Amino acid sequence: MQQSKTLKEVADYLGGTVKGDETIRVGGLAPLETAGPDTVTFLANPKYAAKVAQTEAGAVLMAPGGESYGRNVIEVANPYLGFAKLLTLFHTSPHPPLGILPEANVGTGVTLGEGISIYPGACVGNNVAIGDRTVIHSGAVLYEGAVIGADCVVHANAVIRERCRLGDRVIIQPGAVIGSDGFGYAPDGRGYYRIPQIGIVVLEDDVEVGANTTIDRAALEVTLIQKGTKLDNLVQIAHNCQIGRDCMIVSQVGISGSTKIGDHVTLAGQVGVVGHLTIGDNVMVGAKSGVPNSLAANTGYSGYPAQPHKEWLKSMAVVANLPTLKKTVSSLEKRIAELEEQIKK
Repeated sequence: MQQSKTLKEVADYLGGTVKGDETIRVGGLAPLETAGPDTVTFLANPKYAAKVAQTEAGAVLMAPGGESYGRNVIEVANPYLGFAKLLTLFHTSPHPPLGILPEANVGTGVTLGEGISIYPGACVGNNVAIGDRTVIHSGAVLYEGAVIGADCVVHANAVIRERCRLGDRVIIQPGAVIGSDGFGYAPDGRGYYRIPQIGIVVLEDDVEVGANTTIDRAALEVTLIQKGTKLDNLVQIAHNCQIGRDCMIVSQVGISGSTKIGDHVTLAGQVGVVGHLTIGDNVMVGAKSGVPNSLAANTGYSGYPAQPHKEWLKSMAVVANLPTLKKTVSSLEKRIAELEEQIKK
């Protein structure tokens, strides 16, 4: 836990306002149920507002206008964002620069920034460039010619393939592979001829890649993930894809080759996207949806095939009533058959 701060100092850090005793000192965060007098808790979901009355926290982070139940309150516009910032303030600290530790394998022609840390068992290939304060953990492998920016973290057993480029403040979680070969084969009449994948992957600043996620290198040019985009664990991005800024790609999403995705797009868990299509800016696609066609911007989609979310809800309402509808149709068919028999007679 970091050095404690007064509620006034915390509020100033968050751009918020204290309602209560500004001099109370706190040094960490805790849930509503377990918080103590020296910690801050937060209320992001109004349905849990009644728990504020029972908490023993030194202060509650909440949106303006909420019921305080006599507790000290720090009012901020976005309590969940405030919670994230306080976790950073109280519970994280800069990584100490350790240099190249024993048993790290560093090749020739490597360019190293200041304050770097390369752990035992990491493998850094020839002609790699690593920016200031970047950390390479044990078992990570950087192939020849890879470029890693400043303040990056490459976790254990992650792989950055040859010539791929990472911007600043990029985080690669354990087991992720950046620049694996794209899935490209040409039929030759009897089988499939492997197409060499000679492009690269570029991750711009502030991109984060989850554990065991794979991003394929382009066949010829660049697979691009733009600034601020976050990829969850177990995501597959195929070759030549281009993903815009500040997108959220959730676990088990699969995106086929040469797909172009705009800015601020959210793909929920297990969404599947066909290749060679375009998804516009600010699109949200619901979990388990299948996307076989391009999607217009500024719209929510769900289902398979993906359709506007409101239309999908109407379809699902019908699906829920299918057993009743089946009985009704069977009854009508029986009555029609009886009427036809009567007409014949």
